[in-house]
Amino acid sequence: FSAEQEAQALRKAMKGFGTDEDAIIETLTKLNVSQRQQVLITYKSTIGRDLIDDLKSELSGNFERVIIGLMTPTTMYDVHELRRALKGAGTDEGCLIEILASRTNEEIRRINENYKLRYGSTLEDDIVSDTSSMFRRVLVSLATGNRDEGTFVDEALAQQDAQCLYEAGEKKWGTDEVQFMSILCTRNRCHLLRVFDVYRVIANKDITESIKSEMSGDLEDALLAVVKCLRNKPAYFAERLYKSMKGLGTDDSTLLRVMVSRCEIDMLHIRREFLALYGKSLHSFIKGDCSGDYRKVLLRLCGG
Repeated sequence: FSAEQEAQALRKAMKGFGTDEDAIIETLTKLNVSQRQQVLITYKSTIGRDLIDDLKSELSGNFERVIIGLMTPTTMYDVHELRRALKGAGTDEGCLIEILASRTNEEIRRINENYKLRYGSTLEDDIVSDTSSMFRRVLVSLATGNRDEGTFVDEALAQQDAQCLYEAGEKKWGTDEVQFMSILCTRNRCHLLRVFDVYRVIANKDITESIKSEMSGDLEDALLAVVKCLRNKPAYFAERLYKSMKGLGTDDSTLLRVMVSRCEIDMLHIRREFLALYGKSLHSFIKGDCSGDYRKVLLRLCGG
């Protein structure tokens, strides 16, 4: 890998009349996120121009959004997306849920630090001013990044938690959402997987079915996302991708965010889950749903 060679290749692709989009895709998708950051710095020092500015002036639409996303460091990409979800036209609840339910404590900690540095306000303050009621409380809880990340399963506590969830939902008239939040947003993954097993025995249905029947709207979506991410994160992202493309029209924000943010983390697993869940490959779905350079770059990120 030579940062200088890649920088020159990008400059060549954008210089003169017309842009060589294929060369841009080729160059950027074969690099990883830290190599792309090196190219960014080298571009400025050897060519004396800002690579992001050049890309923005040459590209447009969803293709531009993917390329700029790839050029953004991982944490900052999450920060920008959360900010857009909170401060854009209307709140993008799906984006808030997806990022906060799926990132690790360490990732959340970095997101919080960088958000404050970049925007001067805290992520929590912006969540509080932009969302309401129980949904707000779940997001605030997730945004503290305070889940127990151990692996210890306390069998007695698992029984108790499962009973608590049952009594907070299925067993009573009305739902005690706080119980759901405090258990689902703080306990460690191994412990909760055990809780879900016990819950199924007590309630005679899966925890996800109970959440669907007891909650609604954004709160339901948030708690379901938490459970799905704990059980199988790649399957959760496969479902996000499927829903972004199925039916009429495409939810491009979700599609390109998941492709950009997961391409170096668990894309192979996501592809496997996608095929298992929907009987079609992610590759064929993207191919049928997108077009042009946008399609080309997404297919490269998808691989296979």
